[in-house]
Amino acid sequence: MRVGLMRRRIIVPVLLLLLCWSVSQALAAAELRGRVSWVYDGDTIRVAGIGKVRMLGIDVPEKEASRRDRFFLRRGIAQARLRNIHNRANVFVREQILGRSVSLRTEKPAYDAYGRLLAYVTLPDGRLLNRLLLKQGLAVVYRRFDFDLKKEFLATEQEARRARRGMWVTGDW
Repeated sequence: MRVGLMRRRIIVPVLLLLLCWSVSQALAAAELRGRVSWVYDGDTIRVAGIGKVRMLGIDVPEKEASRRDRFFLRRGIAQARLRNIHNRANVFVREQILGRSVSLRTEKPAYDAYGRLLAYVTLPDGRLLNRLLLKQGLAVVYRRFDFDLKKEFLATEQEARRARRGMWVTGDW
């Protein structure tokens, strides 16, 4: 009797892990669609029927100062400017997609450590929102992990820097 209970304690978590893995694999290969029901900030949204979505490959400054600011500060961007960029990115994303239907394309892994779906967000007109944020200077490339469009995103970020858009504007704010 005790051996059967121990087997169940091992088998159930393994089966759950396999189920989660298979769902993640299916999502990684799929293109999902849904209406944006909420914008948390410049790189995180909620899509009806899907849940919380983190835009793949980009990073927008946080609402409040944090240790994540170090990346931006090393590039000469003042903290006050970071808060302004956070707000501008939030407004930009809301204007582009709140209440609208979007397409989501994922890669492997499909989810981050916080359970958010990682995705490229395509607007109804075919433009990629992740890339638009970089082009406007409202986001930077998330460098910690590899992803399919990383090289293209780095070039787009560099273009925004050269054109002095968004956070890359020189001078006081």
